[in-house]
Amino acid sequence: MLAFALRRLFVSVPILIASTFVVFVMVSLSADPLKDLLARNPPPPPATIELERVRLHLDQPILERYWHWITGVLHGDFGPSVQANMNIGSQLVTRFGVTLRLIVLAMLIALILAIIVGVISAARQYSKFDYTATFFGFLFLSMPAFWFAILLKQLGIQINTAVGNQIFYTIGSSSTYVSGGAWATFTDILGHLILPTISLALTTYAAWSRFQRASMLEVLNSDYVRLARAKGLPRWTVMRRHALRNALIPLTTVTALDLGAILGGAVVTERVFQWQGAGTFLLDGISQSDVYAVEGWLLVAATFVILFNLIADLLYGVLDPRIRYA
Repeated sequence: MLAFALRRLFVSVPILIASTFVVFVMVSLSADPLKDLLARNPPPPPATIELERVRLHLDQPILERYWHWITGVLHGDFGPSVQANMNIGSQLVTRFGVTLRLIVLAMLIALILAIIVGVISAARQYSKFDYTATFFGFLFLSMPAFWFAILLKQLGIQINTAVGNQIFYTIGSSSTYVSGGAWATFTDILGHLILPTISLALTTYAAWSRFQRASMLEVLNSDYVRLARAKGLPRWTVMRRHALRNALIPLTTVTALDLGAILGGAVVTERVFQWQGAGTFLLDGISQSDVYAVEGWLLVAATFVILFNLIADLLYGVLDPRIRYA
Protein backbone atom coordinates (compact mmCIF):
# COMPACT_ATOMS: atom_id res chain seq x y z
CA MET A 1 0.00 0.00 0.00
CA LEU A 2 2.92 2.35 0.71
CA ALA A 3 4.27 1.85 -2.81
CA PHE A 4 0.81 2.55 -4.23
CA ALA A 5 0.53 5.77 -2.20
CA LEU A 6 3.97 6.93 -3.34
CA ARG A 7 3.11 6.22 -6.99
CA ARG A 8 -0.11 8.19 -6.67
CA LEU A 9 1.75 11.11 -5.11
CA PHE A 10 4.35 11.12 -7.90
CA VAL A 11 1.58 11.06 -10.53
CA SER A 12 -0.28 13.87 -8.74
CA VAL A 13 2.68 16.27 -8.83
CA PRO A 14 2.64 16.80 -12.64
CA ILE A 15 -1.15 17.15 -12.54
CA LEU A 16 -0.87 19.79 -9.81
CA ILE A 17 1.82 21.71 -11.71
CA ALA A 18 -0.16 21.60 -14.97
CA SER A 19 -3.31 22.85 -13.23
CA THR A 20 -1.42 25.72 -11.60
CA PHE A 21 0.04 26.75 -14.96
CA VAL A 22 -3.34 26.79 -16.69
CA VAL A 23 -4.94 28.76 -13.87
CA PHE A 24 -1.99 31.17 -13.64
CA VAL A 25 -2.24 31.99 -17.34
CA MET A 26 -6.01 32.40 -17.21
CA VAL A 27 -5.95 34.64 -14.12
CA SER A 28 -3.05 36.71 -15.45
CA LEU A 29 -4.76 37.35 -18.78
CA SER A 30 -8.15 38.15 -17.25
CA ALA A 31 -7.08 40.66 -14.58
CA ASP A 32 -4.99 43.81 -14.33
CA PRO A 33 -3.42 44.21 -10.87
CA LEU A 34 -2.75 47.89 -11.59
CA LYS A 35 -6.38 48.83 -12.29
CA ASP A 36 -7.01 50.31 -8.83
CA LEU A 37 -3.80 52.30 -8.99
CA LEU A 38 -4.59 53.63 -12.47
CA ALA A 39 -8.12 54.58 -11.41
CA ARG A 40 -6.98 56.94 -8.66
CA ASN A 41 -7.80 60.61 -8.94
CA PRO A 42 -5.47 62.44 -9.18
CA PRO A 43 -3.50 59.79 -11.10
CA PRO A 44 -0.16 58.69 -9.59
CA PRO A 45 3.11 59.65 -11.27
CA PRO A 46 4.30 57.36 -14.10
CA ALA A 47 7.37 56.46 -12.02
CA THR A 48 5.13 55.12 -9.24
CA ILE A 49 3.16 53.01 -11.71
CA GLU A 50 6.37 51.65 -13.21
CA LEU A 51 7.75 50.73 -9.78
CA GLU A 52 4.54 48.87 -8.95
CA ARG A 53 4.71 47.09 -12.30
CA VAL A 54 8.23 45.92 -11.54
CA ARG A 55 7.31 44.86 -7.98
CA LEU A 56 4.46 42.68 -9.29
CA HIS A 57 6.72 41.28 -12.06
CA LEU A 58 4.37 42.62 -14.74
CA ASP A 59 7.38 43.73 -16.76
CA GLN A 60 8.28 40.08 -17.37
CA PRO A 61 6.80 37.62 -19.89
CA ILE A 62 4.06 35.45 -18.47
CA LEU A 63 6.12 32.24 -18.69
CA GLU A 64 8.97 33.86 -16.78
CA ARG A 65 6.51 35.16 -14.18
CA TYR A 66 5.11 31.67 -13.71
CA TRP A 67 8.57 30.17 -13.35
CA HIS A 68 9.55 32.71 -10.68
CA TRP A 69 6.27 32.07 -8.86
CA ILE A 70 6.36 28.25 -8.88
CA THR A 71 10.03 28.14 -7.81
CA GLY A 72 9.29 30.69 -5.09
CA VAL A 73 6.45 28.53 -3.75
CA LEU A 74 8.96 25.72 -3.14
CA HIS A 75 10.75 28.13 -0.77
CA GLY A 76 7.57 29.38 0.89
CA ASP A 77 7.27 32.57 -1.18
CA PHE A 78 3.85 32.87 -2.85
CA GLY A 79 4.73 36.06 -4.71
CA PRO A 80 4.00 39.74 -4.15
CA SER A 81 0.49 40.86 -3.35
CA VAL A 82 -1.31 43.92 -4.65
CA GLN A 83 -1.36 44.95 -0.99
CA ALA A 84 2.33 45.63 -0.42
CA ASN A 85 2.15 44.93 3.33
CA MET A 86 0.45 41.52 3.01
CA ASN A 87 2.32 38.20 3.08
CA ILE A 88 0.31 35.76 0.96
CA GLY A 89 1.85 32.63 2.51
CA SER A 90 1.08 33.56 6.12
CA GLN A 91 -2.41 34.71 5.13
CA LEU A 92 -3.10 31.37 3.43
CA VAL A 93 -2.06 29.46 6.56
CA THR A 94 -4.23 31.63 8.82
CA ARG A 95 -7.27 31.78 6.52
CA PHE A 96 -7.30 28.07 5.66
CA GLY A 97 -6.94 27.27 9.35
CA VAL A 98 -10.22 29.10 9.93
CA THR A 99 -11.95 27.48 6.95
CA LEU A 100 -10.76 23.93 7.62
CA ARG A 101 -12.46 23.76 11.01
CA LEU A 102 -15.73 24.59 9.26
CA ILE A 103 -15.18 22.12 6.41
CA VAL A 104 -13.97 19.23 8.59
CA LEU A 105 -16.84 19.56 11.07
CA ALA A 106 -19.43 19.97 8.31
CA MET A 107 -18.09 16.95 6.37
CA LEU A 108 -18.05 14.83 9.53
CA ILE A 109 -21.66 15.70 10.39
CA ALA A 110 -22.78 15.25 6.78
CA LEU A 111 -21.11 11.82 6.56
CA ILE A 112 -22.66 10.57 9.80
CA LEU A 113 -26.12 11.77 8.78
CA ALA A 114 -25.77 10.41 5.25
CA ILE A 115 -24.69 6.95 6.43
CA ILE A 116 -27.40 6.68 9.09
CA VAL A 117 -30.22 7.98 6.90
CA GLY A 118 -29.04 6.11 3.80
CA VAL A 119 -28.75 2.77 5.58
CA ILE A 120 -32.11 3.04 7.35
CA SER A 121 -33.84 4.22 4.17
CA ALA A 122 -32.45 1.24 2.25
CA ALA A 123 -33.30 -1.24 5.01
CA ARG A 124 -36.86 0.16 5.23
CA GLN A 125 -37.42 0.89 1.57
CA TYR A 126 -40.74 2.63 0.75
CA SER A 127 -41.52 3.12 4.44
CA LYS A 128 -42.64 6.42 5.98
CA PHE A 129 -39.06 7.05 7.10
CA ASP A 130 -37.79 6.47 3.56
CA TYR A 131 -40.32 8.88 2.06
CA THR A 132 -39.61 11.51 4.72
CA ALA A 133 -35.84 11.21 4.27
CA THR A 134 -36.26 11.42 0.50
CA PHE A 135 -38.37 14.57 0.81
CA PHE A 136 -35.93 16.38 3.08
CA GLY A 137 -32.98 15.14 1.03
CA PHE A 138 -34.33 16.67 -2.16
CA LEU A 139 -35.39 19.77 -0.23
CA PHE A 140 -31.87 20.49 1.06
CA LEU A 141 -30.39 19.42 -2.28
CA SER A 142 -32.47 22.00 -4.15
CA MET A 143 -31.62 24.86 -1.79
CA PRO A 144 -28.87 27.22 -3.00
CA ALA A 145 -26.08 27.35 -0.42
CA PHE A 146 -26.16 31.14 -0.08
CA TRP A 147 -29.96 31.22 0.35
CA PHE A 148 -30.00 28.51 3.02
CA ALA A 149 -27.16 30.27 4.86
CA ILE A 150 -29.09 33.57 4.79
CA LEU A 151 -32.21 31.84 6.13
CA LEU A 152 -30.27 30.33 9.03
CA LYS A 153 -28.62 33.66 9.78
CA GLN A 154 -31.98 35.46 9.86
CA LEU A 155 -33.41 32.69 12.05
CA GLY A 156 -30.52 33.07 14.49
CA ILE A 157 -31.03 36.84 14.61
CA GLN A 158 -34.76 36.45 15.29
CA ILE A 159 -34.14 33.91 18.07
CA ASN A 160 -31.57 36.20 19.68
CA THR A 161 -34.00 39.11 19.51
CA ALA A 162 -36.89 37.09 20.92
CA VAL A 163 -34.85 35.69 23.81
CA GLY A 164 -33.03 38.95 24.46
CA ASN A 165 -29.67 37.21 24.67
CA GLN A 166 -26.88 36.01 22.38
CA ILE A 167 -27.86 32.39 21.68
CA PHE A 168 -26.54 32.07 18.12
CA TYR A 169 -23.52 33.91 16.71
CA THR A 170 -24.29 35.27 13.25
CA ILE A 171 -21.17 37.33 12.46
CA GLY A 172 -17.53 36.31 12.43
CA SER A 173 -15.63 33.09 13.18
CA SER A 174 -14.82 34.16 16.76
CA SER A 175 -15.37 37.06 19.13
CA THR A 176 -12.89 39.93 19.21
CA TYR A 177 -12.23 39.57 22.91
CA VAL A 178 -12.94 36.51 25.06
CA SER A 179 -12.17 36.35 28.77
CA GLY A 180 -11.94 33.13 30.75
CA GLY A 181 -9.00 31.26 29.28
CA ALA A 182 -8.67 28.46 26.76
CA TRP A 183 -12.02 26.83 27.53
CA ALA A 184 -13.90 30.10 26.99
CA THR A 185 -12.06 30.59 23.68
CA PHE A 186 -12.93 27.04 22.58
CA THR A 187 -16.63 27.43 23.43
CA ASP A 188 -16.70 30.80 21.67
CA ILE A 189 -15.26 29.31 18.47
CA LEU A 190 -17.68 26.38 18.76
CA GLY A 191 -20.61 28.77 19.14
CA HIS A 192 -19.64 30.64 15.98
CA LEU A 193 -19.44 27.31 14.14
CA ILE A 194 -23.04 26.23 14.78
CA LEU A 195 -24.99 28.05 12.07
CA PRO A 196 -22.33 27.93 9.28
CA THR A 197 -21.76 24.22 9.96
CA ILE A 198 -25.48 23.43 9.82
CA SER A 199 -25.76 25.34 6.55
CA LEU A 200 -22.83 23.56 4.87
CA ALA A 201 -23.52 20.12 6.39
CA LEU A 202 -27.19 19.85 5.42
CA THR A 203 -26.68 20.94 1.82
CA THR A 204 -23.82 18.41 1.56
CA TYR A 205 -25.56 15.56 3.38
CA ALA A 206 -28.57 15.65 1.04
CA ALA A 207 -26.70 14.29 -1.99
CA TRP A 208 -24.54 11.89 0.02
CA SER A 209 -27.56 10.27 1.69
CA ARG A 210 -29.06 9.49 -1.72
CA PHE A 211 -25.77 7.90 -2.87
CA GLN A 212 -25.60 5.85 0.31
CA ARG A 213 -29.21 4.68 -0.05
CA ALA A 214 -28.70 3.62 -3.68
CA SER A 215 -25.43 1.85 -2.88
CA MET A 216 -26.95 0.08 0.13
CA LEU A 217 -29.91 -1.13 -1.91
CA GLU A 218 -27.58 -2.55 -4.55
CA VAL A 219 -25.54 -4.41 -1.95
CA LEU A 220 -28.61 -5.72 -0.11
CA ASN A 221 -29.84 -7.29 -3.35
CA SER A 222 -26.53 -9.05 -4.02
CA ASP A 223 -26.09 -12.81 -3.82
CA TYR A 224 -23.65 -12.91 -0.90
CA VAL A 225 -26.00 -10.88 1.30
CA ARG A 226 -28.89 -13.22 0.50
CA LEU A 227 -26.61 -16.15 1.31
CA ALA A 228 -25.70 -14.63 4.67
CA ARG A 229 -29.38 -14.22 5.48
CA ALA A 230 -30.11 -17.79 4.37
CA LYS A 231 -27.44 -19.05 6.80
CA GLY A 232 -29.51 -17.59 9.62
CA LEU A 233 -27.36 -14.59 10.56
CA PRO A 234 -29.26 -11.78 12.31
CA ARG A 235 -30.45 -9.01 9.99
CA TRP A 236 -28.39 -6.22 11.51
CA THR A 237 -25.30 -8.43 11.65
CA VAL A 238 -25.62 -8.95 7.91
CA MET A 239 -26.15 -5.22 7.44
CA ARG A 240 -23.14 -4.25 9.52
CA ARG A 241 -20.58 -6.91 8.61
CA HIS A 242 -21.44 -7.75 5.01
CA ALA A 243 -23.43 -4.92 3.46
CA LEU A 244 -22.33 -1.64 5.04
CA ARG A 245 -18.59 -1.90 4.37
CA ASN A 246 -19.10 -2.55 0.66
CA ALA A 247 -21.81 0.08 0.42
CA LEU A 248 -19.43 2.70 1.83
CA ILE A 249 -17.05 2.46 -1.15
CA PRO A 250 -19.13 4.63 -3.55
CA LEU A 251 -19.74 7.18 -0.77
CA THR A 252 -15.98 7.35 -0.15
CA THR A 253 -15.45 8.20 -3.81
CA VAL A 254 -18.19 10.82 -3.85
CA THR A 255 -16.88 12.42 -0.65
CA ALA A 256 -13.39 12.82 -2.09
CA LEU A 257 -14.68 14.18 -5.41
CA ASP A 258 -17.05 16.62 -3.67
CA LEU A 259 -14.29 18.36 -1.71
CA GLY A 260 -14.00 21.04 -4.41
CA ALA A 261 -17.74 21.70 -4.23
CA ILE A 262 -17.56 21.86 -0.43
CA LEU A 263 -14.78 24.44 -0.68
CA GLY A 264 -17.02 26.44 -3.01
CA GLY A 265 -19.88 26.16 -0.53
CA ALA A 266 -17.56 27.30 2.25
CA VAL A 267 -16.68 30.41 0.22
CA VAL A 268 -20.36 31.37 0.03
CA THR A 269 -21.07 30.44 3.65
CA GLU A 270 -18.15 32.49 4.92
CA ARG A 271 -19.34 35.49 2.95
CA VAL A 272 -22.82 35.29 4.45
CA PHE A 273 -21.57 34.94 8.04
CA GLN A 274 -18.71 37.43 7.47
CA TRP A 275 -15.90 35.04 8.32
CA GLN A 276 -12.32 36.09 7.60
CA GLY A 277 -11.40 32.71 6.18
CA ALA A 278 -10.06 31.31 2.94
CA GLY A 279 -13.30 32.06 1.10
CA THR A 280 -13.15 35.75 1.90
CA PHE A 281 -9.46 35.75 1.00
CA LEU A 282 -10.27 34.33 -2.44
CA LEU A 283 -13.11 36.76 -3.13
CA ASP A 284 -10.97 39.72 -2.02
CA GLY A 285 -8.15 38.54 -4.26
CA ILE A 286 -10.50 38.29 -7.25
CA SER A 287 -12.02 41.72 -6.64
CA GLN A 288 -8.55 43.30 -6.32
CA SER A 289 -7.13 41.37 -9.32
CA ASP A 290 -4.48 39.96 -6.98
CA VAL A 291 -3.11 37.25 -9.28
CA TYR A 292 -0.67 35.71 -6.82
CA ALA A 293 -3.21 35.58 -3.99
CA VAL A 294 -5.79 33.83 -6.19
CA GLU A 295 -3.18 31.42 -7.55
CA GLY A 296 -1.93 30.62 -4.04
CA TRP A 297 -5.48 29.87 -2.89
CA LEU A 298 -6.11 27.58 -5.87
CA LEU A 299 -2.79 25.79 -5.30
CA VAL A 300 -3.66 25.00 -1.67
CA ALA A 301 -7.21 23.96 -2.63
CA ALA A 302 -5.95 21.68 -5.43
CA THR A 303 -3.48 20.08 -3.00
CA PHE A 304 -6.29 19.27 -0.57
CA VAL A 305 -8.38 17.76 -3.37
CA ILE A 306 -5.51 15.52 -4.49
CA LEU A 307 -4.78 14.41 -0.91
CA PHE A 308 -8.43 13.60 -0.24
CA ASN A 309 -8.60 11.50 -3.41
CA LEU A 310 -5.46 9.65 -2.33
CA ILE A 311 -6.99 8.97 1.10
CA ALA A 312 -10.14 7.70 -0.61
CA ASP A 313 -8.10 5.28 -2.74
CA LEU A 314 -6.35 3.95 0.36
CA LEU A 315 -9.64 3.51 2.19
CA TYR A 316 -10.86 1.17 -0.53
CA GLY A 317 -8.44 -1.48 0.72
CA VAL A 318 -9.68 -1.00 4.28
CA LEU A 319 -13.36 -1.23 3.39
CA ASP A 320 -12.97 -4.15 0.99
CA PRO A 321 -10.16 -6.62 1.86
CA ARG A 322 -10.40 -8.07 -1.67
CA ILE A 323 -8.77 -4.89 -3.00
CA ARG A 324 -5.00 -5.24 -2.93
CA TYR A 325 -2.38 -2.71 -3.95
CA ALA A 326 0.50 -4.60 -5.52
